Amino acid sequence: MANRIITLCYRKLIDANASGVWEKFVFEDTYAEFRMQAQYFNQEKKYRSFAELTQQVAGAEKLHFLVSAAATDYIRQLNETIPDVLNNLGKHFLCFNTFQFEIINSDLHDKKKHQVAINFFSLPLIWHDTIGNYLLVSEKKNETSGEASTHLFQLQPYVSIYSLQSETQSL
Repeated sequence: MANRIITLCYRKLIDANASGVWEKFVFEDTYAEFRMQAQYFNQEKKYRSFAELTQQVAGAEKLHFLVSAAATDYIRQLNETIPDVLNNLGKHFLCFNTFQFEIINSDLHDKKKHQVAINFFSLPLIWHDTIGNYLLVSEKKNETSGEASTHLFQLQPYVSIYSLQSETQSL
């Protein structure tokens, strides 16, 4: 029997409507960093928005990477645990070791238009079954006992299966 190994992706959107303390800090600091880094690409002050910069100025797509530095310490505070995704017991269970920061929109003169996304990629999981809107997953089995602690969680917006592979299991 083959195990289905999946990696999940959770896309966390952060904008001016952020309500959590962590999200507000990420919003404020990434906006400040965007304004600072955009100066290099907008020395003549011809452009106002992130979209204009990336369309008109060669190399401005580097702003994703340059601005991500403002979010990195906040992401470290998560201790490699994906936020917002809970199992049916109400506990965080998804761990990540990779993330991708993205500027969705921003405006040098209107902070309310600033919006970023952080895509968190989970560690590999074994996908055992789908029960209605729920996925039953586990980390790899304990080699000694053969047991695996499972998590049942409901699929929610901004969570998707990022990758899938089959692993042949020996008996």
